[in-house]
Amino acid sequence: MKPKAIYQLPDWTFDLIYGAPERAEIAALTEIVEPSRLSEVEIVWTGWGAPKMDAAYLEKVPNLKLVLYSAGSVRGVVTDEFWKRGVRICSAWVANGVPVAEFTVATIILSLKRYWQQAANIRAKRDYSGKVNVPGAFGTTVGLCSLGVIGRMVRERLRMLDVKVIAYDPYVTQAEADKLDVRMVSLDDLFRQADVVSLHTPWLKATEGLVTGQHFASMKSGATFINTSRGAVVREAEMISMLQQRPDLWAILDVTWPEPPATDSPLYTLPNVMLTPHIAGSMDAECRRMAQYMIGEVRRYLAGQPLQYEITREKAAIMA
Repeated sequence: MKPKAIYQLPDWTFDLIYGAPERAEIAALTEIVEPSRLSEVEIVWTGWGAPKMDAAYLEKVPNLKLVLYSAGSVRGVVTDEFWKRGVRICSAWVANGVPVAEFTVATIILSLKRYWQQAANIRAKRDYSGKVNVPGAFGTTVGLCSLGVIGRMVRERLRMLDVKVIAYDPYVTQAEADKLDVRMVSLDDLFRQADVVSLHTPWLKATEGLVTGQHFASMKSGATFINTSRGAVVREAEMISMLQQRPDLWAILDVTWPEPPATDSPLYTLPNVMLTPHIAGSMDAECRRMAQYMIGEVRRYLAGQPLQYEITREKAAIMA
């Protein structure tokens, strides 16, 4: 007998994440029931816009065993009561990290070609004059701030380039660094040595304001900073001040804090800043990958196999 399940997420995210092929697979694995039968539900399929699973919610689903969150961070979903109940939750955060890594590597390559500087020069001068120093992707240094899942995906994709990779992550052992073929450095040295710095640090209380103005001040001439993580990890006012003082530096910001920036933020007008509206993660058709990862999880769950993407209370505490 198939376990009873329900979709619980807004229509717009449901349509994004769960396409017809995914819904057919899910229907073959679980019995989707109406909201009136919520008390019978063992599995919840959800994603962005999921209900907060507090005591009031959990009272309505006394038989809930597994939540399949076809999105990234579960921080807005889980509660103390959820963990106490022993309900299991899986997240498609790894699937959501794939386009982030792709976006990051593409941006790194463009940054090493000084794409941003050259495009801005052409627009301003309306001709192709003016030489820009181009480090390129041969023998240059890329710095990764944090080697979590996304940082490691980025590192693996960088193997196609002839670049040196350095990283800062206090939780990575030397054995792991050797396997990844990265040289571990301090955060200060990361910013001093890299031609491009890419930030992948999760936003935790301990990481708020981790990146300071002094880090930007120490960067190489013409270096680029990429942030696809969270804006609050950077001391934004200090970053803006240094970008104003150092027009040779460039910042490619897919995230800010607040997000979007206030209407009077200098980030909109600084010529050496590129803003994108948090698009590095899964967009449109890419969202179906997240559903596919969770379908794989429910297959493992039904077969009594270990779950690959389960989030525990301990893991959730150090994730974005």
